[in-house]
Amino acid sequence: MSAPPNATYRVVLSAAEWRGRRAAHERRIDGWTAPHLARRRKGARHPVEDFLFTYYSYRPAQLRRWHPGAGVLLDGATAAEAGPQYVAVDGGAVLDAAELLARRTGTVGWVRDLLVRTAGRPAQFGCFGLHEWAMVYRQGAEELRHAGWPLRLSPAETDAVVAERGVRCSHFDAFRFFTEPARPLNVLQPTRERQAELEQPGCLHATMDLYKWAYKLSPLVDSDLVADCFALARQVREIDMRASPYDLSALGYRPIPIETPTGRAEYAAAQRAMSERAAPLRERLVAACDALLPA
Repeated sequence: MSAPPNATYRVVLSAAEWRGRRAAHERRIDGWTAPHLARRRKGARHPVEDFLFTYYSYRPAQLRRWHPGAGVLLDGATAAEAGPQYVAVDGGAVLDAAELLARRTGTVGWVRDLLVRTAGRPAQFGCFGLHEWAMVYRQGAEELRHAGWPLRLSPAETDAVVAERGVRCSHFDAFRFFTEPARPLNVLQPTRERQAELEQPGCLHATMDLYKWAYKLSPLVDSDLVADCFALARQVREIDMRASPYDLSALGYRPIPIETPTGRAEYAAAQRAMSERAAPLRERLVAACDALLPA
């Protein structure tokens, strides 16, 4: 199938431009994926660097594949060279956005609604990363998600931090990993159905999930946006684990001791900085959805 011969495109990339952008994207992604793939071949695991490849469903090869987004003509490209979701047109190849949107308009609309509603709420910075602590609350050592790494405090001290401070987690995909004894300690009881109602822009997991929403919109959005969201998600994951109860100093991660007033202040400042960096990415994703959805 091909687009009408008189079709117009919002952007036309010359062969030199799109090949250069594709190569730059692949180099950028290789810097992140090569160490992960090397560890995977050896059967090794990294609790920070590997997380985005194991928690999320987007594979390294998918992340590496470059897409210009909808409405971009790749001058001189063949559909076979561009990929299976592209069609041949006069002068080159273009993403078959109509075919993709016929199946995915509902997803685009849902993602847009979630992002807009999240951005419209005041950011909250008082959770102090205790979601990670709630995931180990009253767990045996053999049951820990990262059992190969020691806790910074004793199990009893770790449990005491959770019990004394309580938990203020609004993100369902964090809450669902809480231990059963920890769930009643949370001030909210998030569900999947209430996700759009509860998510707020100060949440580190909501910021990290911008990567998920970007790749779910791919290839309809450009790969630079997906990669930018991935880059921010990597930084969020580092903060998440530095503030966790695990001791990752052997990997070079200085703890953020949220069990202390100084640590909580440091975490809130980092959380605020990540929220500020997330705002323009969220806006770019909303703008991309708006460009894709019918008026």
